[in-house]
This record gives sequence, C-alpha cells and structure tokens, in this order.
Amino acid sequence: MKKIAIIGALLALSGCVQVDNYQDVVKHPVPASLAGYWQTKGPQSKLVSPEAIASLVVTPQGDTLDCRQWQRVIAVTGKVMLRSDDFYNVTSKLDIYSLERDGSLLEYDGMTLERVTRPTVECADALEKAPLASQLP
Repeated sequence: MKKIAIIGALLALSGCVQVDNYQDVVKHPVPASLAGYWQTKGPQSKLVSPEAIASLVVTPQGDTLDCRQWQRVIAVTGKVMLRSDDFYNVTSKLDIYSLERDGSLLEYDGMTLERVTRPTVECADALEKAPLASQLP
C-alpha cells in the first residue's frame, strides 16, 4: 500500500499531464507567436516515412488540428490547455503533446515544425470537412 501511495505522489510531482475526459479540458487562448500554421520540414524520425508530413493548425482561441499525411491523411482536432505556464495540445483522442517554441521553430510530439503561410492542400481539405470552432484568417 505504501508503494502505491509513493508512486502516486511521484507521478503527481513529476508534472505528468493526464486527461480522462476531453470535454473537461478547458481551452486556453494562445499568444500570437504560437497561433498559425506549422509544418515539418524534411524527414522526421517520429513520422512513418521520410516523405510523411506533419502539420499543426493553432487558432488564437486555442483550437487545433493535428494533421499528418503520407499515403492518407489523419486529422485530429484538439484544444490547447495551459498547465503550470506550459501549453499542451490535447487531441480529441486524448493524446497530449507539449507545445514548446524555440525561436521560429515549434517542438511538438518529438518533431520540429516551422511556421508556414498555409496548410498543405490535403490538410486544408481536412480542415474544411471538420472545421475548428474558431478559424484563422
């Protein structure tokens, strides 16, 4: 019993983020430097193929679309959550990824993304089919 209590306390102190219900996540507005379209450039070890592309759409109000494409497009909506001054993207599938800016780059799910002016055509199509609650201009 003591081991369970100690493990629980360590997890609580380690800063792990856990979400049990997507509906309970409080969406948080993001700074202007984080809002926009982000996309991988070049091969990323976290993606299934060197030709795969990952995109992330972040609205100023905190809505997101995680869009990954290779032989097909997988697009998952989400919301930005703020916890202890750190931003996280919580997807509707309950995946949680930290959002860390490093200059003009964004570290996300073990990948490095850079700001782009618009999403890929495939992700734009996915965004039309499942529009976010708030859109970018």
